[in-house]
Amino acid sequence: MPSSPAGTDARRTLRSLFLSDLHLGARASRPGHVLDFLRGIEAETIYLVGDIFDIWHGGRVHWSDAHDAVLTDLRARARDGTRIVYLPGNHDAAMRAPDANMDGWELREAVVHKAADGRRYLVLHGDQCDPRFLRWHFMTRLGSRLDALLRQVDDWQRKRSDIGPDERSPAQRVIDRANQVMAMGDRFERRLIKLAQASGTMGVICGHSHKPALRRHGELVYANCGDWIDSLTALAEDTRGTLRLLEFTPAPATLPALPKPAKSNDGALAGGIA
Repeated sequence: MPSSPAGTDARRTLRSLFLSDLHLGARASRPGHVLDFLRGIEAETIYLVGDIFDIWHGGRVHWSDAHDAVLTDLRARARDGTRIVYLPGNHDAAMRAPDANMDGWELREAVVHKAADGRRYLVLHGDQCDPRFLRWHFMTRLGSRLDALLRQVDDWQRKRSDIGPDERSPAQRVIDRANQVMAMGDRFERRLIKLAQASGTMGVICGHSHKPALRRHGELVYANCGDWIDSLTALAEDTRGTLRLLEFTPAPATLPALPKPAKSNDGALAGGIA
């Protein structure tokens, strides 16, 4: 998408936008990037596909005006008629409580999304398909604390070395490897595909693994939104029902940053699934 001058109304118009793993409140969250991305998007429906917040663990909550601005933007959209569906994950599991409420947002454990072309997709965070031991509250808390520690180490390494902003630090490589282990190869993905098949849908849209993807398993589609800590990606549906991954690239301070087509985690350009 070409750059547009700041202050114009030139936005990408979507039928649906799927965002996951913002982890607002975590040390590594990037609310400024989320807000800049949202400013370039208009969507009829926004699905918040879990781990939007990371404030449950009892540790320090990292919160700023930028975090408030993200919520203000989403609440304003809801008031203006945008449908916002919030599907909590394991890091914001408190929002799964029957009495949880978020200013007009729909709170659901899972939902079936009907695309413009009539295809139906199961939408959920994805932690529902973790092995039982990974769903223990202790394991989620431990993972959150370890991630925060590794992010601190990453900051320290970057301040004391010549690691470039686009290079992976040793700490980030450890985080990547841990995420791969937690996903158990492709078993996480295959479990979700089986769940979609059992629900009678054409595929699944999820988050949780922090690994953006858009690909087919036979006739079924596996779509993962990615995250807003490392990949800075989202899944988009256009008015024809085509699904695409979008990647946000932060721009210099003098230019607005706009979403662009993303590369899937296997290195191939995600040109969309129609």
